[in-house]
Amino acid sequence: MLHLGAMTPSERRPAETAPGGAGHLQPIVMDGAPNAPTGSAGGRSVQLMATCLCDAFFDDAARATVEVLEHLGVEVGFPEAQTCCGQPAFNGGDWVASRRVVRHTAGVFAGGHPVIVPSGSCAAMLRHGALLEFEKEEDLPVVQALAGRTWELADYIVNGLGVASWPGRYDAVIAFHRNCHNRGTRSEEASLALLRSICGVRVVAFGEAEQCCGFGGTFSVGFPHISGAMGNLKLDHIREAKPDVLVSGDMSCLMHLGGLAETEGRPIRILHLAQVLRDALRNPPAH
Repeated sequence: MLHLGAMTPSERRPAETAPGGAGHLQPIVMDGAPNAPTGSAGGRSVQLMATCLCDAFFDDAARATVEVLEHLGVEVGFPEAQTCCGQPAFNGGDWVASRRVVRHTAGVFAGGHPVIVPSGSCAAMLRHGALLEFEKEEDLPVVQALAGRTWELADYIVNGLGVASWPGRYDAVIAFHRNCHNRGTRSEEASLALLRSICGVRVVAFGEAEQCCGFGGTFSVGFPHISGAMGNLKLDHIREAKPDVLVSGDMSCLMHLGGLAETEGRPIRILHLAQVLRDALRNPPAH
């Protein structure tokens, strides 16, 4: 289990001083952005839902999420009892089991603080899928309350906090994968806005960018050949663009594409958006 609170001071990058006080990055308020969630002393406190994949395989993506949020002056809480969003059982049709998981999650993340999720699919489960399976349940209001304060990471940074650009430098050609669960949300455009604002980053387009990577969670288990074919088609388009790194806001898609590339013997570098943002902070732009 992740223990993000145990990070040493040297591993936690302090927030840079900016107008508005030490340890606080003055946000740029964008037209149409919703009101920023309120927090405790310092103005901002959130709870991090790290996701199962970050817990099991990609802990650095979760750690990077903490560093990015702390850079923005956000106090990050990490409830140790957190488990899963309930999506695997939901997608498999076992809504009884999924509701048990969601009820546990709602209890773990009780309170009024925003819940930040570095995954479009897990965020979508709490904001949309859970509402469907609780439609006739007495505790629907509890799940609705959780859904109302659940944010995907990039959406929270850009549309919640109003941050329009990102400091530092990251020298790379980046292909950005849009995950399916973010369709119809502001998360993908928020991610791209942050990436394009970083000094040294060039985001390249590739063919059929809107198409699914083929993972789909349990879909890849039930239909592995279709899933693999979809992923390999996506990889073909990505490779044609010749990026240095493939970036997404969802480690599930990256795990699928990265695994297929490894199996082919043609590995590609994969990074979560939070890792790019964190690494950019470590490299001041050249003057």
